[in-house]
Amino acid sequence: MGIEGVGARVARKEDKRFITGAGRYVDDMVVPGMKHAAFVRSPHAHAQIKKIDVKKAQGMPGVIGVLTGKELKADGIGNLICGWMIHSKDGSPMKMGAWSPLAFDRVRYVGDAVVIVVAETKGQARDAAEAVEITYKELKAVVDASKAMDKGAPQIHPEADNNLIFDWDIGNADDTAAAFGKAAHVVKMDIINNRLVPNAMEPRAALGHYDKAEDHYTCWTTSQNPHVARLVMSAFYNVAPENKLRVIAPDVGGGFGSKIYIYPEEIVCLWASKKTGVPVKWVADRTESFLTDAHGRDHHTHAEMAFDKDHRILGLKVETQANLGAYMSLFSSATPTYLYATLLSGQYNIPAIHANVKAIYTNTAPVDAYRGAGRPEATFVMERMMETAARQFGVSPAELRRKNFVTSFPHQTPVIMCYDAGDYAASLDAAMQASDYAGFAKRKAAAANKGLLRGIGMSCYIEACGIAPSAAVGSLGAGVGLWESAEVRVNAVGTIEVLTGSHSHGQGHETTFAQLVNERFGVPLDSVSIVHGDTDKVQMGMGTYGSRSGAVGMSAIVKALDKVEAKAKKIAAHLLEADEGDIIIENGALKVAGTDKNVPWFQMALAAYTAHNLPDGMEPGLKETAFYDPSNFTFPAGCYICEVEVDPETGVTEIVQFVAADDFGNIINPMIVEGQVHGGLAQGIGQALLEGAHYDNSGQLLTASYMDYTMPRAGDLPSFKVSTSNTPCPGNPLGIKGCGEAGAIGSPPAVINAITDAIGSNDLAMPASPSTVWAAIRATKH
Repeated sequence: MGIEGVGARVARKEDKRFITGAGRYVDDMVVPGMKHAAFVRSPHAHAQIKKIDVKKAQGMPGVIGVLTGKELKADGIGNLICGWMIHSKDGSPMKMGAWSPLAFDRVRYVGDAVVIVVAETKGQARDAAEAVEITYKELKAVVDASKAMDKGAPQIHPEADNNLIFDWDIGNADDTAAAFGKAAHVVKMDIINNRLVPNAMEPRAALGHYDKAEDHYTCWTTSQNPHVARLVMSAFYNVAPENKLRVIAPDVGGGFGSKIYIYPEEIVCLWASKKTGVPVKWVADRTESFLTDAHGRDHHTHAEMAFDKDHRILGLKVETQANLGAYMSLFSSATPTYLYATLLSGQYNIPAIHANVKAIYTNTAPVDAYRGAGRPEATFVMERMMETAARQFGVSPAELRRKNFVTSFPHQTPVIMCYDAGDYAASLDAAMQASDYAGFAKRKAAAANKGLLRGIGMSCYIEACGIAPSAAVGSLGAGVGLWESAEVRVNAVGTIEVLTGSHSHGQGHETTFAQLVNERFGVPLDSVSIVHGDTDKVQMGMGTYGSRSGAVGMSAIVKALDKVEAKAKKIAAHLLEADEGDIIIENGALKVAGTDKNVPWFQMALAAYTAHNLPDGMEPGLKETAFYDPSNFTFPAGCYICEVEVDPETGVTEIVQFVAADDFGNIINPMIVEGQVHGGLAQGIGQALLEGAHYDNSGQLLTASYMDYTMPRAGDLPSFKVSTSNTPCPGNPLGIKGCGEAGAIGSPPAVINAITDAIGSNDLAMPASPSTVWAAIRATKH
């Protein structure tokens, strides 16, 4: 292991430019002749558009163009799509309603884009946007998914009767019913997973530039997957042919899933650039982000779990209503189905499972994958159920889990997934030891002496990430394969460029990917460059989401490095007049094993390009490409333990201890992994205690600013105790599993389990704000 290689705690290379203000984001991009855009958005959650009058706006200072949905349709720009086909249990396809990038006949949520205004300055564009006169006929709105299916509820899309998008199930209903028939105990719960707003540090932005001379389009955008953006915009939205469209995602200030998707603004800015003859930039303000970024979660679930007399799980039944908002976003159909219900086995050996998911339209912002994407929702159901079961049985929550853990691998669950490796008891033991679980009673008594309620809660999560074999996801309805690409270029002076289809927006790829090269060739990190985020530089790739950059993206790099290494050894063997099998690479040199004969890495590289002395028949140069398609998901898992103190007079909750014990397989950079866990825990604790998007009955978003939507701050978070164990993943060459989403997946149930333990009530919804906790305490007393 080199001092900068795999396993080393190397400081992030990219942080120098970020902390000195030298990062380059879409809002930093300036193109000659660039103008600014503002969108006119619907103030109504549901309304017919009767008339759009743009004359006054067109005559205002600095205005270059005012464009509507009718013009967009006339130019053949297509509707936004959902890229994952789900069929209902009766075999019928999901009901995908039309989503025009600019609404022209009807608006379906507050924030729906209707008109784009292009002007010399941002201020002039906004002033003119306010002057656009739109006549609406307001219609009745519905924001609650359960009410959206009621008789007499407003019909949001003609394609979806009763606003039902699909009625899907997984597992075996008969086997599950039989399991419940044998049960000695049945635990039942109604569980709500609250709606969240992603709130990345950088708002969404787009800069569209049509070059008339070249008949070529360039789009700078805040995207987690620029190649998919180019594919979709060319193949489905008819913005431009793929060979005439370049998509660039420069530095991106956070995504959390919300920047996977193609939104109306990228499409409209590119189209508007061609219509107006000028480059068009749009940058969202924070309220626009609250209104229009894809929201997360929003599940209502009824779950039942059957146990035998010895408290072993026999079966699980789950009924979930998933609110997908006003339109189907790019991955929205996969999130409450194959990313959610396939994880309902948790870490447990459950013989029979049946889950039914109804996806429903409402007059709210579209809902799609958000950090964890279905896995947090599944974990919350499972871990609230397990904790509640333990309390009902009067047994230890830890030992109930341990009794039901999967212990033999590979393990096939009843809901598709085949767990390849793990040691769940190891994480449980590590978390219990780090939290001094055995000493909790003494701490609880000490808190009681201070008039405080102390509680402890546990969560044993599992996730499926590193999405996933292309043939498998294709058979389940995915529109694209989920492989990844890499190209490794060794330059003539020995420096190395790695071109990857993975996109970095906070994960630290410029460091960890370079560590992989250092480990293999011994070259310093500073001589390795990581290139990503530009469809003109990098061959087709699938982007970053679902904790796939390590397991899939780095595996593609490993395959390309294998090819480079093989050729480099051939060149070195020729130069050193040695057998190729005797060549080893150490400390930046290629050596003949057991001798002092060697050639420095840079000399070998130079020989590849001067080509004066290469093996017969060898092509000059040293550049290799690879594609990697994973053989399975990876399955990170762990145990989180949260300890809280609650003030019964105010309902204020303080997290006094939080322990995370994770199994991420082999780890490239422990410091970066810890940072990812810390960030995920902050988001999960934010959901549990503070965050929640709320609409009133007319469809107005009541939490559309930081005044109303509470984000976690440093004072809301404890100092985390984190540790890792390691069962290497057998499905990829690095043995790694992915770590980016775990914290957000495992922490919400741990927090809620701790609070409910403290207050003596299982009936507590997220976010557990002081008023919510106070009310639950009062209800318990009565």
